[in-house]
Amino acid sequence: MFYQEGDILENERKRLLVLFNTNNCVGVEHLYPLNDVACLNTAPVLYNSLTSIPATSRCVLFVDRVSASVTTEFLRMESSRSACVNSNDCYPSIKPPHRAALILARGGSKGIPLKNIKVLAGVPLIGWVIRAALESDVIDSVWVSTDHDEIERVARIWGANVQRRSPEVSKDCSSSLETIQEFIHQRPEVDIVCHIQATSPCLQPYHIREALQMITQQGYDFVVSVVRRHQFRWQEVNQKGGEFTRPLNIDVAHRPRRQDWPGELYENGSFYFTKKEIWKDGLTQLGNVGYYEMLPEHSVDIDVDIDWMVAEQRVLRFGYFGQKKNARIRLLLCRVSGCLANGQIFVSVSGHEFVAINGKDLAGIRMLQEEDIEVILVSGMNEPMPEALLRTVSKQAGCDIELRVEKNNVAIERLLKEKNLHKEEVAFMGAECEDVEIMSQVGLNAVAPDAPASHLISTDYTCQRPAGKGAVFEFAQYILLLKKMLKSPINYDRIDRNNF
Repeated sequence: MFYQEGDILENERKRLLVLFNTNNCVGVEHLYPLNDVACLNTAPVLYNSLTSIPATSRCVLFVDRVSASVTTEFLRMESSRSACVNSNDCYPSIKPPHRAALILARGGSKGIPLKNIKVLAGVPLIGWVIRAALESDVIDSVWVSTDHDEIERVARIWGANVQRRSPEVSKDCSSSLETIQEFIHQRPEVDIVCHIQATSPCLQPYHIREALQMITQQGYDFVVSVVRRHQFRWQEVNQKGGEFTRPLNIDVAHRPRRQDWPGELYENGSFYFTKKEIWKDGLTQLGNVGYYEMLPEHSVDIDVDIDWMVAEQRVLRFGYFGQKKNARIRLLLCRVSGCLANGQIFVSVSGHEFVAINGKDLAGIRMLQEEDIEVILVSGMNEPMPEALLRTVSKQAGCDIELRVEKNNVAIERLLKEKNLHKEEVAFMGAECEDVEIMSQVGLNAVAPDAPASHLISTDYTCQRPAGKGAVFEFAQYILLLKKMLKSPINYDRIDRNNF
């Protein structure tokens, strides 16, 4: 009787998972959440007996890829060694492979200075891929390799470990391979290196899960991300020297329609996954190579400034916003100084005090209110504005204000109780270090650029506009965007890829 990969064979005493593999099967009991799994062996052979497996175990059966067969005799055999079920001597445990995501982020970018931490759609560029790796749930550790203090700070805030690369691999001429080899040398516990490019902000957690599965479960040794393109290529020649070009992948007389031509696969630069031995050998022997095809909308690569504007619009539509995108915001708490105002107080000749409020910010507050999202202004104990001026600002904005809040947590808890809300339904736009604790607890948070709080926490959204000059309006737009995405998620299955 013949079975396919992934088949589950069962009888009243045994449960077997058929897995095709030809070499390294280490960690299969970790990859397949079957209770009391006993691995037969890691050698690529076809087993003719189950006598070494306890009758009470759920078993993983490694089947030779060539013969790919299992006889029904496997299901009838009973164990004569059931006493070894709990014996480590009979069935030693196998350590699962350590899978590390590695993001290279050198500080000396020539195209865009410090590109890797420049804010893209409210998040540092490197934050997009760190978040995707952390929330993929299949990566054991996430690392950023850098030579720059500020990149290290941002990487740690976003939850990544940091490897400080040596000067030898931090030069303009240093290759990614040299840096990865140094990482492997310093981290011998790593078995699979998932090299993810920081310049691919539309990477999704499921991309990482599915590509890694190709190595851990499907027998591939090296997996590269690709995108399908429908582009006709022509040979590059020296036209000034009298040379003539020719088509490379089309018959000009029979130019196919897009829907009649499958296109070609190109590297999209998102990631390269492989076992550490292949990296250590300098990629000279790749083994079994596979590709993971990503959709065009997720294939964003940023190299120069012109890419930034295009990427920002793409990320806002197709980027991975993390678990925060599911936050159903019903209340926005917004600091006055540092968010709605920039802290400047103007004094007239007659001694009257004034503060400037941007009309766009007031429009942003009204936009939220029209969508049934309440806005409350908050001032702290160190608020520079006098109380009378704060009340005037509150009246102008058309919302309530919490004056001289001594402890954010106490005030928030009181408001939640009064309005029957959960913290996940609250957005907080903060500025000062004292805001960090509550920002880490609410459903969504934001800061204006250069706010002190941004140096202590990975904010969900960092505004491009400064405080008092449109930052609140920008965050309001972001909240409404997430609300729209929650109501109408993108259905990729509705895209007719044969006719666009």
